[in-house]
Amino acid sequence: MDSLQQVVFSLTDRSYLNILKKDIVKIAEPVGLSTKRVAELELVISEISTNLLKHAGGGELVVRLLYENANKGIEILSIDKGPGMADPARMIEDGVSTTGTLGHGLGSIKRLSDQFQLYSLKGWGTVLLSRIFSQPVSQSPPASVGIYPVVLRKPGEKVCGDAYAWKANPYFLKVMLADGLGHGPLANLAAQRACEAFRKSTFNDPSDILKDIHKHVKDTRGLVGTVAVYDLLHKTWRICGVGNISTRLCNALTAKTHMPFNGILGINISGRLQSQTIVNETGSYLVLCSDGISTRWETNKHAAVFKYDLSILAAVIYKDYARHSDDMSVVVVKVN
Repeated sequence: MDSLQQVVFSLTDRSYLNILKKDIVKIAEPVGLSTKRVAELELVISEISTNLLKHAGGGELVVRLLYENANKGIEILSIDKGPGMADPARMIEDGVSTTGTLGHGLGSIKRLSDQFQLYSLKGWGTVLLSRIFSQPVSQSPPASVGIYPVVLRKPGEKVCGDAYAWKANPYFLKVMLADGLGHGPLANLAAQRACEAFRKSTFNDPSDILKDIHKHVKDTRGLVGTVAVYDLLHKTWRICGVGNISTRLCNALTAKTHMPFNGILGINISGRLQSQTIVNETGSYLVLCSDGISTRWETNKHAAVFKYDLSILAAVIYKDYARHSDDMSVVVVKVN
């Protein structure tokens, strides 16, 4: 699962709904949805937005394009801080029509989505996930690798100074989260240059990959970043970071934290960079967060969220801990 840059829309007023629909449909143009599916996407956006305004007083829609093998799609994450639901499953069924019409609310969103999930806690709020694809979604076994990001620019900026990249072969999965110093175009340039160097690097050890990046970004303002490499044969992670990217291997019960080295890629790094090896326990996921997410982030009150699609886990961390004063990134990585 790969994506382009994500876009967030804040919805606080019903008068914005028509503009919101047009903006999201425009984002979805590269997906190549049929006319019928575009109309259904518009209905999904309307129902999500109506629910946000009616039950939560507004919220955010985080949108990205998806590429799954030969299929293209669009993902919408609806995030609110409303009253939440005591029984989300019943609320979904309440929307099902028994008269052959499209129905209303959550039930229609579920039926029109190729993939749909709802996570809600009473008194906390709700995260809703809807994905719509151009082609029917196969029921094949889940992919061996999944990358689930929420990577958003600082409010008011036109580009994001955070960026992530990943690549895989039969032996290794490699992933990086980069955070250009500050925010805006120069931070974006540093992060994008780091992604270029990451993709070109032929090393398998994270510390060596970071040294490649360090050399490649010396003419930028610099950045912090973490590289993680998963060995598919030995089922271990090797991780190395420079600067304040928060990196944890966690599940519903435990979390193992990686401690990064001090420094700034492109400016000054330790001559003793060394990767840390962590065994990947069954059911664990790697989570990387930039400093636009509070370093106090944790998932203790959300033990059940690990049973959901991991885009919802990324959205939950963003919802609870985003600072909104910088670029904000949460990247969740799954290996089966």
